[in-house]
Amino acid sequence: TAASAQWHDREWLESTKPESITLTDLTEEWSTQLVTGPNSRAIIEDAAEGFDPDLPWLTRQNATIAGKEVTLLRVSFAGELGWEVHSQVADTSDVYDAVMAAGEAHSLKPFGMFALDALRLEKGYRIWKGDLSTDYTVLQGGLGRFIKWDKANFRGKAALENERQQGSAKRFATFVVEAGAFDAPTMSPIWKGNQVVGETTSGGWGHRVDKSIALGVVNTDLAEPGEVLEIEMYGKRYPATVQADQPLWDPRNERIRA
Repeated sequence: TAASAQWHDREWLESTKPESITLTDLTEEWSTQLVTGPNSRAIIEDAAEGFDPDLPWLTRQNATIAGKEVTLLRVSFAGELGWEVHSQVADTSDVYDAVMAAGEAHSLKPFGMFALDALRLEKGYRIWKGDLSTDYTVLQGGLGRFIKWDKANFRGKAALENERQQGSAKRFATFVVEAGAFDAPTMSPIWKGNQVVGETTSGGWGHRVDKSIALGVVNTDLAEPGEVLEIEMYGKRYPATVQADQPLWDPRNERIRA
């Protein structure tokens, strides 16, 4: 689960699981590193044994790096070709050193969470306990395509069915903001004229698209592409234009599927 939601998700699972199931939190035993970018396949091929480079996007496989067992998930929160490398915490430094050594021939460089946050904004990827939370329904968060409506029953189905029939009052949207040196902080008010019509959930600079990006939730009728609203930052409002419901970077996911 997301690090920021560890306690929330564990408590929810504890409160809803059958008594016959025992829940064990292994968080402190595992670590994750992300190898991503156009050369990531070649880097992992050089670093890992037992790696199948042809498995498609959203698959998993087991391999070894530096003699350590790892699980490779073909996903990337950066929106590029890439793999998450899951390993035991005790093996992390050995795995990291082996990957960096294999990456020398491919111009590999380390990057941190602030860079990853900027990259995911360009893809419109939403973070749990930020863009997604208990403040918004699944439909308001734009996740309706993941709902299995024909399932006989699931927790919250009746409420979601009612919302689907009545229509959601709010909708998730991506904005390009004209704010000069500023990027929208979380929970900045979004204005239409003299009325607050929503709030941002995250924001930052997209270096690949060279634009300031904000994610947020607004009244449904204002979540149409091209709608110009205003985001308040530090006591001043700045124009923010609603974007099409697709990633700003690589909207057809050609790079991540490469």
